[in-house]
Amino acid sequence: MKSISEKSEAKTSLLDGIKVVSFCHYLQGPAAMQYLADMGAEVIKIEPPNGAFERHWAGADRATVGDVSALFLCANRNVRSLAIDLKRREAADVVFKLIEQSHVLAENFRPHTLDRLGFGYDAVRQRKPDIIYASASGFGSSGPFSNRPGQDLLVQAMSGLAAAGGRGAEDPVPVGCAAVDQHGAALMALAIAGAYARWLKTGEGTHIEATLLGAAIDLQTESIVTYLASGVGREGLQRNPHLATWYHAAPYGIYKAEDCHVALSLTDVGALAEALKSSIIEAFVGLNAYSERDALAQAVAAEISTRTYAELAPAFDAKGVWFARVDDYDDLMENPQVQHNGSFCTVPVNGETATLVSHPVRYDGKVPPFRWFALAPGADSRSILADAGFSSKEIIELVRDKVVFAPEEA
Repeated sequence: MKSISEKSEAKTSLLDGIKVVSFCHYLQGPAAMQYLADMGAEVIKIEPPNGAFERHWAGADRATVGDVSALFLCANRNVRSLAIDLKRREAADVVFKLIEQSHVLAENFRPHTLDRLGFGYDAVRQRKPDIIYASASGFGSSGPFSNRPGQDLLVQAMSGLAAAGGRGAEDPVPVGCAAVDQHGAALMALAIAGAYARWLKTGEGTHIEATLLGAAIDLQTESIVTYLASGVGREGLQRNPHLATWYHAAPYGIYKAEDCHVALSLTDVGALAEALKSSIIEAFVGLNAYSERDALAQAVAAEISTRTYAELAPAFDAKGVWFARVDDYDDLMENPQVQHNGSFCTVPVNGETATLVSHPVRYDGKVPPFRWFALAPGADSRSILADAGFSSKEIIELVRDKVVFAPEEA
C-alpha cells in the first residue's frame, strides 16, 4: 500500500486538488467523505485520541476484520487520519492551520456542537472567508426537531418511508439497510462537489446544510409527488402483500415460486398470461391493472407458486416479461454482472482480508481504486502535520504533550 508521499494519483482525478477537513463520524458524514476521497479529494479526518465512533461499533454483534470494525471499513477508505485532543488550547491552532490550507470543512455532529468547540461556521469563516462549510444533521440547524437524534430508522419512520414500504401506518416495513444515511451521504458529497465548482469559478465559499430528513424525502420523490397528485389518501397505501409499492399497477411485486422468489416489474398483463399459459390471468386483460391490482396480484401469486424458476425464466424471456430472481448477499457475490462491474474489491486489513463495496460509478471506464486505510486513529498525524508546514520539532512536541496522537514510528 502506498503512503501519501509515495502515491502519484493521475492529475485527471475528478477532484484532484480539493482538500477537505472532516469532522465526520457514524455513517452519513464518513460515507460522503469516502465518495469524495475515491474521486481524488484529499480528506483529513479529525478524530479524538481513541478514534471516531465508527471504530468502536459495528452491526452483527460488532463484525470486524483484522480487529477493525466493519462500520469503519465501509466508509473511511482513502481518508487520512489526524487524532487530536480538541479540548487542548494548542489543538485549535493546529486545526485552523489545516482549515486555512483547505477548501472544505465537513461535519455531521448535532447542530452547534462545533460552535462549542470553536469551529462553527462564523468562527471558521472569519479565518477563511472562502470556506465551503458543509454540515449534515438529522433535521437541520433550526426548527422544532433540530436537537433530536438523527438516526436512519427514526427518519425512515418520520418521513413516511416505513409506512409506504408496508401497507400504511398500520403495517409499516423499514428498509433493511441504512438507505437514508447512504443517500444522505451521496447528497452531501454532491453538494460539496457543486460548491467546489462554484469556488473554482468565483472564489466564493458556500454554507451547505444537508439533513437525513431531506434525504429520506428526496429518496421518495416519485412516491410522494404521485401520492399528492393522485388524492388516494391513506387507504391508497393498502394493497396485496405481494405488491412492492402502493402506486404501481399489478403485477409489480414479489412472488413465491416453488424453489425461490421472483420479482415482476412493469409487465403487460397479456404477455404475462401468455408466458404462464394462464386463462385466469388472461381474464384481467383489458381491465384496469391498478384498480384490480389486489385480485390480479393474488391470481399471479397462485399461478407462479407451483412452478420452478427453471420453468419461469425461459417463458418470461420469450414473452418479454421483466423479471428477476430474488437473491441474497451470498448470491450477489456470485452474480456475473456484479463481478464484471467490479462492484466489490478485497483489501488487506491487519493480516486479514476485507471485502468492500467499490465506488459505485465508473469514470472513463474505470472504478476509482482503493489506496489506503488509516487503520489506527492518528495513523497519518505526523505526515499531515508535516505537509501542513509543521517542523519536526513541533510535531514531536505536539505528540509528546498529547495534543496530537500518533502510533509509534517504526
